[in-house]
Amino acid sequence: MIYASFTFLFFALEAAIMALALELYFHIPIALAYIICSIIVIPLAVYGVTLISRLQMWSQPLWLTLLLVPYVFVIWKNPDALGDWLSFSGREGEGGTFDLLFFGAAFSVALSLVTQIGEQVDYLRFLPEKTRHNRKRWWAALLMAGPGWIIPGALKIMAGAFLAFLALQHEVPVERAAEPTQMYLVAFRYVFSSPEWALAAMTLFVIISQIKINMTNAYAGSLAWSNFFVRVTHSHPGRVVWLVFNVAIALVLMELGVFDAIEQVLGLYANVAIAWIGALVADLVINKPMGWSPKHIEFKRAHLYDINPVGVGAMSIASLVSFCAHFGLFGAIAQAAPPLISLAIALVTAPLLAWLTDGKYYIARTSSDTLLYPQGRQESLLCGLCNNAFETPDMAYCPAYRTPICSLCCSLDARCGDQCKPRARLSIQFEDLIGKVLPRFPRHYLHTRLAQYLGLLTILVAGSSGALALIYNQVAHGLIDQSPEAHHLLMLAFLKAFLTVCVFAGVLAWWVVLTRESRRVAQEESERQTSLLIQEIDAHEKTDQALQKAKEASEAANAAKSRYITGPSHELRTPLNSILGFTQILQRDTTTPPHHQDPLATIMRSSSHLLSLINGLLDVAKIEAGKLKLEPTEILFQEFLHDLEKMFAGTAQEKNLGFRLELEGRMPMVVRGDEKRVRQILINLLGNAVNFTDSGEVVLRVSYRRETAIFDIVDSGIGIAPEQIERIFQPFERGGQTRHDNGVGLGLTITRMLTALMGGALSVSSTPGEGTHFKVRLFLSEVRVPKAVIDVNHDVVGYDGERRLVLVVDDHIEHRKVISGMLEPLGFTVAQAENGMEAVRQVSLLHPDLILMDLSMPDMDGWATLRMIRRNARSNAPVIVLSANANASTDDDIGHDYLSKPVHLRDLLDRLKHHLNLNWQHRSRTASETKTPWILPPREDLEDLYTLCGLGYVRGIQNKLDAIETSNIASGSFVTDLRALAKGFRLDELSLHLKEMLDERP
Repeated sequence: MIYASFTFLFFALEAAIMALALELYFHIPIALAYIICSIIVIPLAVYGVTLISRLQMWSQPLWLTLLLVPYVFVIWKNPDALGDWLSFSGREGEGGTFDLLFFGAAFSVALSLVTQIGEQVDYLRFLPEKTRHNRKRWWAALLMAGPGWIIPGALKIMAGAFLAFLALQHEVPVERAAEPTQMYLVAFRYVFSSPEWALAAMTLFVIISQIKINMTNAYAGSLAWSNFFVRVTHSHPGRVVWLVFNVAIALVLMELGVFDAIEQVLGLYANVAIAWIGALVADLVINKPMGWSPKHIEFKRAHLYDINPVGVGAMSIASLVSFCAHFGLFGAIAQAAPPLISLAIALVTAPLLAWLTDGKYYIARTSSDTLLYPQGRQESLLCGLCNNAFETPDMAYCPAYRTPICSLCCSLDARCGDQCKPRARLSIQFEDLIGKVLPRFPRHYLHTRLAQYLGLLTILVAGSSGALALIYNQVAHGLIDQSPEAHHLLMLAFLKAFLTVCVFAGVLAWWVVLTRESRRVAQEESERQTSLLIQEIDAHEKTDQALQKAKEASEAANAAKSRYITGPSHELRTPLNSILGFTQILQRDTTTPPHHQDPLATIMRSSSHLLSLINGLLDVAKIEAGKLKLEPTEILFQEFLHDLEKMFAGTAQEKNLGFRLELEGRMPMVVRGDEKRVRQILINLLGNAVNFTDSGEVVLRVSYRRETAIFDIVDSGIGIAPEQIERIFQPFERGGQTRHDNGVGLGLTITRMLTALMGGALSVSSTPGEGTHFKVRLFLSEVRVPKAVIDVNHDVVGYDGERRLVLVVDDHIEHRKVISGMLEPLGFTVAQAENGMEAVRQVSLLHPDLILMDLSMPDMDGWATLRMIRRNARSNAPVIVLSANANASTDDDIGHDYLSKPVHLRDLLDRLKHHLNLNWQHRSRTASETKTPWILPPREDLEDLYTLCGLGYVRGIQNKLDAIETSNIASGSFVTDLRALAKGFRLDELSLHLKEMLDERP
């Protein structure tokens, strides 16, 4: 704050000098000149030291020229001027004898300039780092702008004294001879013969000089005020605010006539300035070498006491004693040089107070590298509040935020309550002082409203009375001898003003106390809520840790469950592969007796049921682990629905139930989706509907709108109680009614999981005793142009082209026989290998077109076998991996596809067609195979029917068949059979028949 007062005080003095020049040249009122001289500096200082440095450098040549040229002309035209100046004994005093009072007055004014050290430091802190290349320039700049600044300063003081003497020689009044405008106006008259040119040159020189000085004063003052108020108010509105504030104070001082009382103002200010500098010098020169203060200088607020009694105490004592000397309380001799008294007392009291306090008020707490660098020492640290990187001297660990923060954030924060230094606050220091001075005084009285009010009121009244006393002393100095009555009236006026100020000070003090108390209550409530929030956060962290442990335990248990389920599933799938495979072969074998078909169908259904149980357990484990992936493919939608109808119609008929498939509206021929999962969802729901229905019917109603398939499964079964609806979707739950129906309670669980995984929706409504209605919505986009020709795999009897060789690698002979029995009737040559080494030899000898590889084999597993085949046999034949392990997947580098055991013929044929690019041959369904021979209509009618079938326009097909039946009675059998296909929405079969007939019909 001492430095801030220096900046606005000298800003006012320098701006007043420029205002006098403007008044002389432009003849404008001095008050307006003050305003212009103040405002003109603001836009120049706003942009900081960069612009200031540029302006200083650009203006330096002109300024030096205007500074030196007048002296050259004066000495040239008046060589005796220097001698006359040196022999000048003055117009006051005893004619050249030394006068201690006059010397003290001049010395006081000179010492007030000691605060210029602050501005020099402001420049020096922008020095670049010293390097080997700039070492000489760096030291030169440091010495010239640091301690060396006193040399040009002393020369300018002597030059000013010479110009003042010259002004007196030219009969300038004594009271105006000290004005720089008058000094240089006289000097420039030696340069220019024209008074107008001399006045213009003087005005230009004064304007340049004062702008150069006041740019620095304004900028440095804004920084000083900003630093002071940041620490006091914990707020930083911006440097521009303090720049305007500093200039405004200077403007007020100018309007009050600070230049007219320059001697008194600088004389008083010098006492405080030299006390401040003296305390600093004593601390650096005496206390540190003596060990009464720390070796290093600490600047971080987080490590400092609010008040250090060494510096503040020494400066306050020295200032108070020097003020008393200035006002003559210690006699005329002491009144002559109070700054010297101030300096001497500061140099003595600072070491004394440091010794008495043992230097404990320098550092409130020490820095800890462990807290600042928990990860090890680094070049810079990131502030936990503003997220900017700073070097170590600018960082401190904050226990309130539990993170390192920068000095600015530390100064701005008002919520921490100085937790890092609880005994370093000013209020605590004051309490400790009262406790030492008055040990028996109850300290709790200091925290009452009355004590705070009286303390603040005392400070306000003392400050106001001091300011009024200074103004009164300045104004009344000349009235005491001239007009005692006027002096008496002035004293009464000041007394009334003082009493009025006291009234306002009392109101202001009470308002501040109440506001502070309100803020304190709000702060305490905020801290209490923050403490509760921190406790809640800590509790949540503990809960999160417990949840994390529980999650890890659950994941471990889940992994163990998956391993447990996967292991037995392989052993179960191995025999199932043989059962299902040979059952499919026997069902396709034309030599199988008809009365064996029903037992074979029963075996097939039972095996499929067992397989569905295994798949259900694996699917639940996969979905819970997040490992189940959808595999969208093209689905022959209408064929898919009719397959479901065939699958459940027989089961329903066995229970004397009706089963209906209702297709509402247009059905797409091909849709895109995961056929396996869609089939699994519908089988689960339809299976439950049939199992839990004893009489009535089960209806599968399908509609398709806006790329969404809607499946309604409606039954007339036992229904579900409302409280049991949510329960039935839990694993291994089967509702509240005990029945002996098949199942383990996983179907609905898997159905809900799969529906959600596919982005669909599943809803259920039920009335006990009346039935249940499940609704499933699935996004199944229509495929406008299918990639593959629509075919029906179970009608495949062969393929076009040369015979293909397939190598089956499996350590179980039953599995090899199953695959051979499926493929050899279709025209494939099947080679077999029972282990990996044999497979490598077979590949090298036979060069198969495709390899079916089992993974689980002794000695060498499937992956190792495939790698050896690729490396040694150099075969690029496509590979289809066969495995009873449902969690196996393909390796894109060596395996092309994957099928899980038991292998279904339809899936196998799909893979073979894809990898070998086959064109299947289907069992012919010509008119010769029907009971009644077909008489085909004209080719045009067949083409129209084929087109309508491709569009899925069932009503159009029926209308066309009606027209054919009317026009061609002989085609009645043809129309009847095709109408049955159209009525059942079996458009895929209808399309195949029409295509075959068009190929046969010329």
